[in-house]
Amino acid sequence: MRRIALLALLAGLFAPVIASQPAHAQATRTWVSGVGDDANPCSRTAPCKTFPGAISKTAAGGEINCLDSGGFGVVTITKAISIYCEGVVGGILAASTTGVIVNAAATDHIVLRGLDIDGAGTGIKGINILQAASVVIEHCFIRNFNSAGGVGVFVNPTNFNSMLMIRDSVISHNGTAADGAGISINTNGGSSRSLINNTAIHKNFVGLSVQGSSNVQVNNSNISESLSTGLALSGVAGVRIGRSMIVNNLGAATTGSVLSYLDNQINGNNPDTTPATAGGYH
Repeated sequence: MRRIALLALLAGLFAPVIASQPAHAQATRTWVSGVGDDANPCSRTAPCKTFPGAISKTAAGGEINCLDSGGFGVVTITKAISIYCEGVVGGILAASTTGVIVNAAATDHIVLRGLDIDGAGTGIKGINILQAASVVIEHCFIRNFNSAGGVGVFVNPTNFNSMLMIRDSVISHNGTAADGAGISINTNGGSSRSLINNTAIHKNFVGLSVQGSSNVQVNNSNISESLSTGLALSGVAGVRIGRSMIVNNLGAATTGSVLSYLDNQINGNNPDTTPATAGGYH
């Protein structure tokens, strides 16, 4: 009887302490490793194994870093986040699926840097952007999304003034022999502004496809070896190209009202179209 009373007393003393312990807070910086474990807290000394495991433990506006090379899994991003894997291979193998889905709030900013996203010949989309305030893709390699309609980077925002920047990246071997694209920019009731800089868009079905209420600037980039058109523009979209190469595409260099700053190299296409002159030099 005394033992029961003593246990009840001790329980009463410790109950307020236990109840006052805070829930485990999400970290502003987390880590993944090829030898990590998603049961870990995703700290530098106890990293997670996958991007989905890390993103669940990362606060909105935080970042995920790769400690070493590895395959870190396909991921859906629903909040502001940065994924940095420069200096190592941040691998995402996306056979028969999509590598990265961005479906965040219309005010959220996303950064993807240093990723190798491989569709393994059956992937659907490398990066599928449905909604975000902005998405920055830097130093990424996106390839082999060869399902029907396969696309390396697909932009289809529902919000207005969505912004995209692709910089220092390679987007290659996406689409089939009949459809798909390296980059496809369209709008789903929203509007988008995009900058593609110092990027190789190589050996896709269509290199760059732009539709809808989109404004796209291509600078210091190359669109080459497409199985069809290099740069296809339709609808009310606007595209300006400068200091770039559109070469050796099996279809036309450009279609639609593409504008050129007259400092581009356009040759070896079928045919070599001549875009109208773009203003903008001051």
